[in-house]
Amino acid sequence: MLPASIQITGELLSAAEVQDICESLKEDSVRLLSVRGCQLSDRDFGRVCHSVADSRSLAQLNLNLGVVSSISRTRHLADALKTNRSLQTLFLHGSPLLDAGLVTLNSALSTHPALVCLDLGDCMLGDEALGLICGMLPPDGAKSGLRELTLSANPGISSKGWARLSIAVAHSSQLRVLNLDYNPLGDQIAGMLAVAVASSRTLEVLDLEGTGLTNQSAQVFLDMVENYPTSLRVLVLAENDISPELQQQICDLLSEGEEDDDREVTPLQSGPASSKALQPIRDKYLPIRDKYLPIRDKYQPPVWLPHSNSAPQMVLLTSGLGESLLAETEM
Repeated sequence: MLPASIQITGELLSAAEVQDICESLKEDSVRLLSVRGCQLSDRDFGRVCHSVADSRSLAQLNLNLGVVSSISRTRHLADALKTNRSLQTLFLHGSPLLDAGLVTLNSALSTHPALVCLDLGDCMLGDEALGLICGMLPPDGAKSGLRELTLSANPGISSKGWARLSIAVAHSSQLRVLNLDYNPLGDQIAGMLAVAVASSRTLEVLDLEGTGLTNQSAQVFLDMVENYPTSLRVLVLAENDISPELQQQICDLLSEGEEDDDREVTPLQSGPASSKALQPIRDKYLPIRDKYLPIRDKYQPPVWLPHSNSAPQMVLLTSGLGESLLAETEM
């Protein structure tokens, strides 16, 4: 039997339903498990984590919107990740982890052999947590690290923390997607990020929607893409005080770079990080009216998407990535 998906949103899960999920995980018949915004008892959450630990087929786990609601649940998840060897994508968006939660998870996350995509958006993180996350972006020549990282809406991180992240991004040997939308970054932090992007040989997507930027930041990014070689192909600057003219200039330059890449493109190497990882389906930080909308069907049919690294190149300057990453399986 081919692995399938279990996707449930905003439901109160009964013990029987949890038992069905656990049995499917133990039978290695689930590749994607999403219980986004669901309510379940602490005991049942522990049962699910125990089954995640044993699963050899699970590639994507979505616990977004408050499912990991306490430090005890964080410990259960950390124990599961220490044993699991198959998981490639983990979503914890909207979980009140705090720095203490990241301390609990850090060892399991940083040593997991397959994890390449991590969503920690809206998790109430601070500088201590960000320091640990930087350790998951090892420099060139070191061990493999994250390829996709989401840190949306974590306003507790200071300018010092963002500076540290910029340094880690500049030297990361793996990171391709970085989502920092709806953080109060401002022009100074954006300038540091521009230097990081210019230094990175891998970063392709940078989401800075709603981060308090002005034309000053846009001018720095324009100078970067105009005068220096970069891997960047998607830059999101929506919901900032940036003129449409500057946005269009950046868009045109990135489009020119994409055309050059198309002429020189080489086939992607096969391997778990490039061909088997699932397309991330993240919770773009949205107003409350949109963020908690339930889906129509409790159980959705399997939907498999190619990894974002093999997706067509695109430039998004006037709208966010939410439409492209939040598939019907999630909203």
